Amino acid sequence: MNIVIIKYNAGNIESVNNALQRLGVNAEITGDHEKIKTADKVIFPGVGEASTTMAYLKKEGLDKLIPELKQPVLGICLGLQLMCSHSEEGNTPCLGIFDEQVKRFIPESGMEFVTKVPHMGWNTITDLKSDIFDPSLENQFVYFVHSYYAAVGEHTAAVCNYINPFSAALHRDNFYATQFHPEKSGTVGARILENFLKIK
Repeated sequence: MNIVIIKYNAGNIESVNNALQRLGVNAEITGDHEKIKTADKVIFPGVGEASTTMAYLKKEGLDKLIPELKQPVLGICLGLQLMCSHSEEGNTPCLGIFDEQVKRFIPESGMEFVTKVPHMGWNTITDLKSDIFDPSLENQFVYFVHSYYAAVGEHTAAVCNYINPFSAALHRDNFYATQFHPEKSGTVGARILENFLKIK
Protein backbone atom coordinates (compact mmCIF):
# COMPACT_ATOMS: atom_id res chain seq x y z
CA MET A 1 0.00 0.00 0.00
CA ASN A 2 1.29 3.42 -0.98
CA ILE A 3 0.73 5.80 1.97
CA VAL A 4 1.72 9.47 1.81
CA ILE A 5 1.96 11.93 4.70
CA ILE A 6 1.73 15.47 3.36
CA LYS A 7 4.87 17.42 4.21
CA TYR A 8 4.28 21.05 5.13
CA ASN A 9 5.26 23.48 7.88
CA ALA A 10 3.35 21.79 10.69
CA GLY A 11 4.35 19.65 13.65
CA ASN A 12 3.56 15.99 14.53
CA ILE A 13 4.43 14.57 11.11
CA GLU A 14 7.16 12.31 12.51
CA SER A 15 4.94 11.06 15.35
CA VAL A 16 2.29 10.07 12.80
CA ASN A 17 4.95 8.31 10.74
CA ASN A 18 6.18 6.47 13.84
CA ALA A 19 2.62 5.34 14.65
CA LEU A 20 2.26 3.93 11.14
CA GLN A 21 5.60 2.15 11.44
CA ARG A 22 4.35 0.49 14.64
CA LEU A 23 1.51 -0.90 12.49
CA GLY A 24 4.04 -2.22 9.99
CA VAL A 25 3.31 0.49 7.42
CA ASN A 26 6.02 2.51 5.69
CA ALA A 27 4.72 5.91 4.58
CA GLU A 28 6.44 8.52 2.45
CA ILE A 29 6.58 12.09 3.80
CA THR A 30 6.36 14.39 0.79
CA GLY A 31 4.98 17.60 -0.62
CA ASP A 32 5.32 16.35 -4.21
CA HIS A 33 1.97 16.82 -5.96
CA GLU A 34 2.27 13.79 -8.22
CA LYS A 35 3.17 11.45 -5.34
CA ILE A 36 0.26 12.80 -3.29
CA LYS A 37 -2.20 12.38 -6.19
CA THR A 38 -1.13 8.79 -6.91
CA ALA A 39 -1.01 7.54 -3.31
CA ASP A 40 -3.49 4.90 -2.10
CA LYS A 41 -4.10 6.85 1.12
CA VAL A 42 -3.14 10.37 2.18
CA ILE A 43 -2.65 11.66 5.74
CA PHE A 44 -2.81 15.40 6.39
CA PRO A 45 -1.55 15.89 9.97
CA GLY A 46 -0.84 19.13 11.72
CA VAL A 47 0.12 20.99 14.86
CA GLY A 48 0.50 24.73 14.37
CA GLU A 49 -1.26 28.00 13.61
CA ALA A 50 -3.99 28.23 10.98
CA SER A 51 -3.11 31.43 9.08
CA THR A 52 0.63 30.77 8.63
CA THR A 53 -0.07 27.16 7.69
CA MET A 54 -2.69 28.14 5.09
CA ALA A 55 -0.24 30.68 3.66
CA TYR A 56 2.30 27.87 3.20
CA LEU A 57 -0.30 25.57 1.61
CA LYS A 58 -1.20 28.33 -0.88
CA LYS A 59 2.45 29.01 -1.68
CA GLU A 60 2.97 25.33 -2.50
CA GLY A 61 -0.34 24.93 -4.36
CA LEU A 62 -1.52 22.35 -1.82
CA ASP A 63 -4.64 24.40 -1.07
CA LYS A 64 -5.90 23.50 -4.56
CA LEU A 65 -4.60 19.94 -4.61
CA ILE A 66 -5.93 18.60 -1.29
CA PRO A 67 -9.67 19.27 -1.87
CA GLU A 68 -9.42 17.57 -5.30
CA LEU A 69 -7.96 14.29 -4.00
CA LYS A 70 -10.07 11.20 -4.77
CA GLN A 71 -8.48 8.59 -2.50
CA PRO A 72 -9.17 8.35 1.27
CA VAL A 73 -7.65 11.36 3.08
CA LEU A 74 -7.25 11.63 6.86
CA GLY A 75 -6.75 15.03 8.49
CA ILE A 76 -5.47 15.18 12.08
CA CYS A 77 -5.86 18.05 14.59
CA LEU A 78 -4.91 21.23 12.68
CA GLY A 79 -5.49 19.13 9.56
CA LEU A 80 -9.17 18.82 10.53
CA GLN A 81 -9.45 22.55 11.18
CA LEU A 82 -7.83 23.49 7.87
CA MET A 83 -10.24 21.17 6.05
CA CYS A 84 -13.12 23.34 7.32
CA SER A 85 -14.30 26.53 5.62
CA HIS A 86 -12.97 29.16 8.05
CA SER A 87 -11.00 29.42 11.29
CA GLU A 88 -11.21 32.18 13.90
CA GLU A 89 -7.48 31.66 14.41
CA GLY A 90 -6.04 34.53 12.40
CA ASN A 91 -9.44 35.01 10.70
CA THR A 92 -8.36 32.42 8.16
CA PRO A 93 -10.25 31.13 5.09
CA CYS A 94 -9.47 27.41 4.90
CA LEU A 95 -9.85 24.56 2.40
CA GLY A 96 -13.66 24.29 2.52
CA ILE A 97 -13.90 20.50 2.37
CA PHE A 98 -16.23 20.57 5.38
CA ASP A 99 -18.74 23.43 5.58
CA GLU A 100 -17.89 24.15 9.22
CA GLN A 101 -16.58 27.17 11.11
CA VAL A 102 -13.65 26.66 13.50
CA LYS A 103 -14.02 28.66 16.71
CA ARG A 104 -11.95 29.24 19.83
CA PHE A 105 -13.06 27.63 23.07
CA ILE A 106 -14.45 30.20 25.52
CA PRO A 107 -14.27 28.98 29.15
CA GLU A 108 -17.45 29.25 31.15
CA SER A 109 -17.52 32.32 33.37
CA GLY A 110 -16.12 31.47 36.79
CA MET A 111 -14.95 28.05 35.54
CA GLU A 112 -11.68 29.11 33.92
CA PHE A 113 -9.59 26.90 36.23
CA VAL A 114 -11.75 23.87 35.49
CA THR A 115 -12.23 24.37 31.76
CA LYS A 116 -8.79 25.52 30.71
CA VAL A 117 -7.85 26.39 27.15
CA PRO A 118 -6.24 24.60 25.40
CA HIS A 119 -8.25 21.41 25.85
CA MET A 120 -5.38 19.07 26.63
CA GLY A 121 -5.48 15.44 27.66
CA TRP A 122 -7.69 12.38 27.43
CA ASN A 123 -11.41 12.58 26.71
CA THR A 124 -14.11 10.28 25.38
CA ILE A 125 -15.64 10.14 21.90
CA THR A 126 -19.32 9.27 21.32
CA ASP A 127 -21.93 9.09 18.54
CA LEU A 128 -19.52 7.42 16.14
CA LYS A 129 -20.72 7.43 12.52
CA SER A 130 -17.76 6.72 10.25
CA ASP A 131 -15.96 3.64 8.96
CA ILE A 132 -12.76 4.79 10.68
CA PHE A 133 -14.55 3.74 13.87
CA ASP A 134 -16.05 0.45 14.97
CA PRO A 135 -18.76 0.05 17.64
CA SER A 136 -16.29 -1.01 20.34
CA LEU A 137 -14.67 2.46 20.19
CA GLU A 138 -17.80 4.20 21.52
CA ASN A 139 -16.97 6.06 24.77
CA GLN A 140 -13.26 5.24 24.47
CA PHE A 141 -10.61 7.78 25.50
CA VAL A 142 -8.42 9.56 22.95
CA TYR A 143 -5.85 12.34 23.31
CA PHE A 144 -6.60 15.98 22.50
CA VAL A 145 -4.47 19.15 22.36
CA HIS A 146 -6.34 22.13 20.86
CA SER A 147 -7.72 25.59 21.54
CA TYR A 148 -10.04 25.71 18.51
CA TYR A 149 -12.84 23.37 17.50
CA ALA A 150 -15.43 22.63 14.81
CA ALA A 151 -19.00 22.66 16.07
CA VAL A 152 -21.29 19.64 15.73
CA GLY A 153 -22.80 19.67 12.24
CA GLU A 154 -23.92 17.54 9.31
CA HIS A 155 -20.45 16.04 8.75
CA THR A 156 -19.77 15.22 12.41
CA ALA A 157 -18.54 11.63 12.73
CA ALA A 158 -17.77 11.66 16.47
CA VAL A 159 -18.60 14.00 19.34
CA CYS A 160 -16.60 15.09 22.38
CA ASN A 161 -17.78 17.39 25.15
CA TYR A 162 -15.41 19.98 26.57
CA ILE A 163 -16.95 23.35 27.55
CA ASN A 164 -19.48 22.51 24.82
CA PRO A 165 -20.06 19.57 22.45
CA PHE A 166 -17.79 19.69 19.39
CA SER A 167 -16.78 17.52 16.44
CA ALA A 168 -14.13 15.06 17.56
CA ALA A 169 -14.18 13.74 13.98
CA LEU A 170 -15.61 14.74 10.61
CA HIS A 171 -16.37 12.66 7.50
CA ARG A 172 -17.51 13.63 4.03
CA ASP A 173 -17.11 11.36 1.01
CA ASN A 174 -13.42 10.32 0.85
CA PHE A 175 -12.35 12.90 3.47
CA TYR A 176 -11.96 11.90 7.12
CA ALA A 177 -10.59 14.00 9.97
CA THR A 178 -10.00 13.72 13.71
CA GLN A 179 -9.55 16.59 16.13
CA PHE A 180 -7.77 14.23 18.49
CA HIS A 181 -4.38 12.65 17.84
CA PRO A 182 -4.76 8.95 16.97
CA GLU A 183 -0.97 8.66 16.89
CA LYS A 184 -0.91 9.63 20.60
CA SER A 185 -4.03 7.70 21.64
CA GLY A 186 -2.57 4.28 22.42
CA THR A 187 -4.35 1.13 21.26
CA VAL A 188 -7.57 3.04 20.51
CA GLY A 189 -5.73 5.43 18.17
CA ALA A 190 -3.92 2.52 16.55
CA ARG A 191 -7.28 0.85 15.80
CA ILE A 192 -8.58 4.06 14.21
CA LEU A 193 -5.48 4.32 12.01
CA GLU A 194 -5.85 0.64 11.05
CA ASN A 195 -9.51 1.20 10.16
CA PHE A 196 -8.54 4.14 7.94
CA LEU A 197 -5.89 2.06 6.20
CA LYS A 198 -8.51 -0.65 5.46
CA ILE A 199 -10.89 1.72 3.66
CA LYS A 200 -11.28 0.84 -0.02
